[in-house]
Amino acid sequence: MTQTSNATRKTVILTGASRGIGHATVKRFSSAGWRVITCSRHAFPEDCPWEAGPEDHIQVDLANPEDVARAVYETKERLQDQEGCLDALVNNAAISPKKNGGERMNAMETTVEDWKTVFQVNFFASIMLARGLVDELKKAKGSVVNVTSIAGSRVHPFAGAAYSTSKAALAALTREMAADFGPLGVRVNAISPGEIETSILSPGTEKIVAQLPMQRLGQPEEVAKAIYFLCTEQSSYVTGAELHINGGQHV
Repeated sequence: MTQTSNATRKTVILTGASRGIGHATVKRFSSAGWRVITCSRHAFPEDCPWEAGPEDHIQVDLANPEDVARAVYETKERLQDQEGCLDALVNNAAISPKKNGGERMNAMETTVEDWKTVFQVNFFASIMLARGLVDELKKAKGSVVNVTSIAGSRVHPFAGAAYSTSKAALAALTREMAADFGPLGVRVNAISPGEIETSILSPGTEKIVAQLPMQRLGQPEEVAKAIYFLCTEQSSYVTGAELHINGGQHV
């Protein structure tokens, strides 16, 4: 792919880009010529082959509200070479604490501190980033995509109580944001993945897959395509929606 100047490229900011759905999303937008600014609590790895390099990576701890505010300021500085425009924000990062052995933590077993941390990363960071970058999104008539989960609508055998309720809250927030950001020309949608083939699948997932109408795991690339769709003109009249990507699991 021939590189062009940042001033002539669309830009997406993506949290949770290092693996799974996030990694596939980076590749999808990059292949379409977008500038992808990744956010992670880790520094840019020196051995990473990603050609954009550390200049398009922002190190931020989403569990720390003060650090999120600092990252918003840094992002604004990074966007100055694009006249302060941001075409898309994808809130993909999430955490789900487990018990020893990888078992889910139910509502009674999850400590208050874990509840607070999960909601800060999975919920509050999303609105903090979107609200902090609203001027840049407004200028580009951009889009926000929040990554929810099938676990946000039912008790899941592997996803913990804090994770599931934070994703349900994020779905509700998506509707509220769509109403509030819409008059500014900014669309806000969510994608709700089901069982996707990544490195963090829990043992026993095959039992869920056997009951799905499509009877297979989803691929990260399939989710990335949906995210891309919601950030382009192909979905220009779609806002406040939650797109289910789960092989029929929700039915």
